[in-house]
Amino acid sequence: MRSQTTSCVLMIRPESFGSNPETRATNAFQGALDAPPPEIRRRALVEFDTLVARLREEGVEVFVFGDSLEPATPDAVFPNNWFTAHEDGTVTLYPMQPESRRGERRPDIFESLVEDHGFHVSRFLDLTDGEESGIFLEGTGSLVLDHPGRVGYAALSARTRTPLLQRFAGAFHHEIVSFRATDRGLPIYHTNVILSIGGGFAVLAEETIDDPEERARVREALQAGGRRVVPITREQVRAFAGNLLELKDGRGDPLIACSAGAWASLDATTRGRLQEHGRILAVPIPTIETVGGGGVRCMLAELFLPRLRVGEGGLPPRPTTTGDAPHRG
Repeated sequence: MRSQTTSCVLMIRPESFGSNPETRATNAFQGALDAPPPEIRRRALVEFDTLVARLREEGVEVFVFGDSLEPATPDAVFPNNWFTAHEDGTVTLYPMQPESRRGERRPDIFESLVEDHGFHVSRFLDLTDGEESGIFLEGTGSLVLDHPGRVGYAALSARTRTPLLQRFAGAFHHEIVSFRATDRGLPIYHTNVILSIGGGFAVLAEETIDDPEERARVREALQAGGRRVVPITREQVRAFAGNLLELKDGRGDPLIACSAGAWASLDATTRGRLQEHGRILAVPIPTIETVGGGGVRCMLAELFLPRLRVGEGGLPPRPTTTGDAPHRG
């Protein structure tokens, strides 16, 4: 049985953080600057370091890497979009719509995870050739995964396209549940702002799925996977209440990480439903949310890779690709 949650995450310290005009066209969650860029970067670093410290206090193993200064990568604080690291040792690399984000993909990170920390990488699955044809799939921003059930949920948009969903499904023998979701008349840019799946729950902004049949299909699939659906509103989505992540703490108990703003947006009933499934870790990241347009979940790239003793493993020589598989939606 595959695990839904992990106690290991990778994070990128946002040395080059800032507003990215290239992403604003599809990310309605980005807001205007309220301070000069140096002050924005300073605030983002404080928020980042606070989140890292709080996670480590809870026993979560956090691997921190600095982002690159050349080329500048203003969105590097959101590493979950360019790779996923799976229990079978596969690392999947994803095509990014904004050209400015493609420089976030860095081989040195995997070299360090293997050589310095004992993770094992058995193969690379490289989907980045989608960039050549303008077809994108942005990691666990685009795909919210039910790992044990082998189901991927995807809100279709310019950043989440069916052909690559099929390729992912073929590589991992997953079923894909795709649907269309909107906010303020625009497609939701990433699935993980309206849907989060934990071990026994799923936070879902059902009202963003306009088609009643699609809405029912998503809910039924989540319930069939053993998840209790916790509904949230459009207003709570805009506070990143859907952008949370269940982890394991140092004792192996469930820990639900979210932003302080997301937690504050929830009513008592919704809070109580989530607290039935794990302890809440709510950390303030207002600058990263407003300027970057992403929440706590976006900052955490889960590491499900197997572990060896340091020095035993190595990286495979080159990426591999695979074919298609069943798709529902």
